[in-house]
Amino acid sequence: MLYFFILGDVLGAGVYVLVGQVAADSGGAVWAPLIAALCLALLTAASYAELVTKYPRAGGSSHYATRAYGPFTGFLAGFCMLAAGIVSVAALARGFGGDYLTEFFTLPLVLVTIVFLTALALLNARGISESTRANVVATVIEVGGLLLVIGLGVWIVLRGDGDLGRLTDLGTAEKGPLAALLSGAVLAYYSFVGFETSVNVAEETRDPRRSYPRALFGALITAGAVYALVGAAAAAAVPTAKLVESSGPLLEVVRAAGGVPPEVFSAVALVAVANGALLTGIMSSRLAYGMAQDGLLPGFLTKVLPGRRTPWAAIAATGALSLLLALTGDVATLASTLVLLLLVVFFLVNTSLLVLRRDRVGHDHFRAPTVLPVLGALSCILLATQIERDVWFRGLLVLAVGVVLGIVAAARLRRRS
Repeated sequence: MLYFFILGDVLGAGVYVLVGQVAADSGGAVWAPLIAALCLALLTAASYAELVTKYPRAGGSSHYATRAYGPFTGFLAGFCMLAAGIVSVAALARGFGGDYLTEFFTLPLVLVTIVFLTALALLNARGISESTRANVVATVIEVGGLLLVIGLGVWIVLRGDGDLGRLTDLGTAEKGPLAALLSGAVLAYYSFVGFETSVNVAEETRDPRRSYPRALFGALITAGAVYALVGAAAAAAVPTAKLVESSGPLLEVVRAAGGVPPEVFSAVALVAVANGALLTGIMSSRLAYGMAQDGLLPGFLTKVLPGRRTPWAAIAATGALSLLLALTGDVATLASTLVLLLLVVFFLVNTSLLVLRRDRVGHDHFRAPTVLPVLGALSCILLATQIERDVWFRGLLVLAVGVVLGIVAAARLRRRS
């Protein structure tokens, strides 16, 4: 069950909208940056596996950073997680208004974004039970859509209409193979985020030391295999230029194959995007609510609806910020901004593990070889160097806000104590 929980968290909407953007950065060998991103994600996953099994009742990335470095750094890690969630919802809102939606009708992107995010906020405010029931159905649909793309890609190749030569085309006119691989891996990394949230359910497993690492690594490898096959199917079936130009790249595979109405697959893709945005919106609003309860964010974010007890103020605030970001950035820029924020979190997690090695606990736990957290931290730095200047500008603005709020929160905590 833990394996499927993590797999459902990782297998999501990102690949539905980002395959074309990855192709723009890496060329036809879309599978290569997806595999590279998987390998880099596994390095940080090893650190999470040790920390989760060492502190199975802990509060995730923020807690590990607090234990290792103190409350200010812990707050910064939590704030980056919150900001990454808000940015992710914005990216998915932009993706929702692209070619998948225009298969049915064409509306101004601004209007679609506003209506989409408002509807998500209302469903979020209605209650988490309704949202999670919708998630179960949506997860089955979105995984089915990915498997359909793989099958259609194979069919196109077998009937002689595909081009397997594109699968070795790594690089663009501006970038050589290595630079293209790393640049594509930044965007591909977005497709693997979600595994870090599984720390919140580790304590509910019977034997976290045994089950959590197996479930975590198994789910990531499964997701990586599916993503690589989807990337290969799309690249072999559709010319790279067409993938790059489309905001619904997997829809191009369906059109090239024939036999499946594009409207059907577009509906599947829209469900996937909406589900990813809903889950991330739930996480972001609850995280903002929890941080406000702890005095780390403004107190008005703790306000809840009288009947349903859902945090309406946190939902409204995170939704409004997602709307602002969605209206001021494209999908690729927003996805890269999310990756940058998570790289900060993952760097802190990897280095926290090294610091906390001197902390002994009274039970057995998974222990990652020391080289893995070291490589995990270095991989965060490597990917950060591949992020473009305008994305860094956005990211540094967010980090500056986090630093200011962290200083205020630390001062409040000192006064309380």
